[in-house]
Amino acid sequence: MSFEDLGLSQPVLQALALKEYTKSTPIQEQAIPMLLQGRDLLGIAQTGTGKTAAFMLPSIDRLTLSDKRPQRGTCRMLVLAPTRELASQIAESARAYGRFSHISVATVFGGTSINKNRQDLSRGVDVLVATPGRLLDLIDQRILDLRNVEILVLDEADQMLDLGFIHDLKRIVKVLPVKRQSLFFSATMPKTIKDLADKFLTDPAQVSVAPQATTVERVDQYVTFVQQAEKQALLTMMLRAGFGERGNMDRVLIFTRTKHGADRVVKLLAGNGIAANAIHGNKSQPQRERALAEFKHGKVKILIATDIAARGIDVSGVSHVINFELPNVAEQYVHRIGRTARAGAAGVAIAYCADDEKAYLKGIERITRQKIEIVPLPENFVAEANRIKATRTGPPVVERTENDRNRVRRPKSRRPSFGAAGAPKTNRARRRASGR
Repeated sequence: MSFEDLGLSQPVLQALALKEYTKSTPIQEQAIPMLLQGRDLLGIAQTGTGKTAAFMLPSIDRLTLSDKRPQRGTCRMLVLAPTRELASQIAESARAYGRFSHISVATVFGGTSINKNRQDLSRGVDVLVATPGRLLDLIDQRILDLRNVEILVLDEADQMLDLGFIHDLKRIVKVLPVKRQSLFFSATMPKTIKDLADKFLTDPAQVSVAPQATTVERVDQYVTFVQQAEKQALLTMMLRAGFGERGNMDRVLIFTRTKHGADRVVKLLAGNGIAANAIHGNKSQPQRERALAEFKHGKVKILIATDIAARGIDVSGVSHVINFELPNVAEQYVHRIGRTARAGAAGVAIAYCADDEKAYLKGIERITRQKIEIVPLPENFVAEANRIKATRTGPPVVERTENDRNRVRRPKSRRPSFGAAGAPKTNRARRRASGR
């Protein structure tokens, strides 16, 4: 269906034409007419199906038609996102779609100057895209007032709950006006999302373009069984030689479960002469933006990411997604492979499965209701793996997933360490032991 048939205004249609968007996606066809009527909505759609345009296009129209101006320190539309990258991506789309509608857009998230946020909000904005933590900081400091919000959007609602934002969301909703339009969009529909929708939405329409956890149809999925210690050699060989008939790996997104794991893969690839960047929660905002920009523009064609940081990576032309480590939450697999095959393109997803990850693979196949095709190791794998010498970057560390908030820190001992004969090992320990 064309966007003209959906009832959008001329300024929005003009902005879409400038981006050469002519045909709407299924989620847009279902959502836009209902949102133009002002209804609350719960949208279920896998990543890469056009969710942002589905809620942003009709919202821009409604904001424009009401002919109001934002007051100082307020916003008219609030979009909540789980990560900085996704917030930036949504804001970029909002600016593009609202180009001829004279809609002001601002972003607030951690890792940026709060004084800059104060300046951006001082005159008020039409559309504010935010992460919950920084938004609450601004509310607590009375820099932002949400009493004039007309439209609330919660994007990637399932990921919000996975990251433990439920209490932040409840605090935010308490300071919002009761009379508002509320929209929830999610790639999956766990019971917690349904319960949240029942509390925050009023008589919502529900649209769904795919069954729960359905993987992208145009993604060819494969799995290779390999020992954990051999994954680096397999990755190096694959990046050098390509994969099957689609050997040209133009832009590759590689997933690890942990931040430390992502950094280690980058260093090991660098030791084998392969350039790559990492993006995760320990990186500063400028580092994350630089890594994503280099990946988007093809300067560095390999990006290593964790699940959380990958939300918002909307890069066209990702030819391959490699699950270097399988996710321990099966739904994350859907989000990961959804980074390829975007905008109607085809894509390839490859999983490396070690013995201790077979249970994760079974969970993925159970929730996606399909068997992933097994690809054997290359014929010359053993000889080639022995030839490849991965660069070691220090002693092994105990890794935990980025979502693990219950990290155990071993307290530093103040007692001196002693050798076999009972004598302190270090000069400092000797001085402490002798009372000096």
